[in-house]
Amino acid sequence: MKYKSIYVAATSQHVGKTTSTLGLVSNFLARGLNVGYCKPVGQKYLDFGQFRVDKDALLFMDLIQFEMRPEIHSPVILGSSTVTDFLDHPEHYKFPSDIAHAKSVLEQENELIIYEGTGHPGVGSVVNQSNARVAKMLDASVVMVVEGGIGSTTDMLNMCLALFRERDVPILGVIINKVRRDKLEKVTNYVSKYLKKKGLPLLGVIPYDHSLAFPVMRTIARSVKGVVLAHSDKLDNKVEDIVAGSLLDKQDWTKERDLLLVTPYSRFRESISKIEKGTEGLELSKPPLAGIVVCGHGEMDKTAMEYVEKHEIPLVQTDLDTFGSVIRISNIEVKINRSTPWKVKRAIELIKENIDMDQMLIPK
Repeated sequence: MKYKSIYVAATSQHVGKTTSTLGLVSNFLARGLNVGYCKPVGQKYLDFGQFRVDKDALLFMDLIQFEMRPEIHSPVILGSSTVTDFLDHPEHYKFPSDIAHAKSVLEQENELIIYEGTGHPGVGSVVNQSNARVAKMLDASVVMVVEGGIGSTTDMLNMCLALFRERDVPILGVIINKVRRDKLEKVTNYVSKYLKKKGLPLLGVIPYDHSLAFPVMRTIARSVKGVVLAHSDKLDNKVEDIVAGSLLDKQDWTKERDLLLVTPYSRFRESISKIEKGTEGLELSKPPLAGIVVCGHGEMDKTAMEYVEKHEIPLVQTDLDTFGSVIRISNIEVKINRSTPWKVKRAIELIKENIDMDQMLIPK
């Protein structure tokens, strides 16, 4: 059976569009459906010389195990110079036909196609390929993802859905994401009332899950403009919390795990000694540190480095001070990607547990 295509849009960046799309694709696959994926317009991409592929498309290639065809799964890439080139010479671009070709091929091969939008609904307008325009071309129904709240949520929905209404794109429903658990009942109650008045289905409410916000050491090293001094092969280690060297005496080592130690070079040896002393005699399945950021310069202490080598801990050096490093790391915007398999697994679970997927299946 063929089903009407789904276009996953969001009110802004970092709301949970990729996470939601990932969960939907995986759970529909688990139901036995033949599901196709496409990111019709991409912004963040990898360049393979002859072609460019959106990073999200690569993530889904791993999940669905399809052979990557950039012209089908990532047909339009808005690179750094695309916008200005388009404004100068729009006749050089054939975005609508590129997207139409991808649609045609995917419809032949799949029962259901899930398209992932990009950014907020207006992204792509400068090249006449806004999310609303693209969804209309694809003849897809929109699932809108919005961040949890009441007033802010309904305000953003009203503004963002206007672009789709303008082009008469059907709205399949709304997913409210990242809702604090103590606010779940209240948010669900009041946003449901608003959506009912607007004739919009509430597909589900997803509670905020802290694990989806965990960065990996690779991202942390980049954020502090650091140099990797040891175990670059462990940069996919996830970090659940940050601890400064001056606060190590207060840690409960029976509970702490996947910590990032941020310490000035001058206190590196002292910090490692405190960790060794605090964990002595404890039967830990693994060391508590996922990584270390050392601030400043100097010769690395031999004893401290023995600990790093023994436990294969990635070590990053930065010119920033401790405070500056912690601020940079705390401000990291974390996105689900191929280096975060635990996030992929959790995203799939959250959609399965909280979203009414039956409402999304509309036979053609």
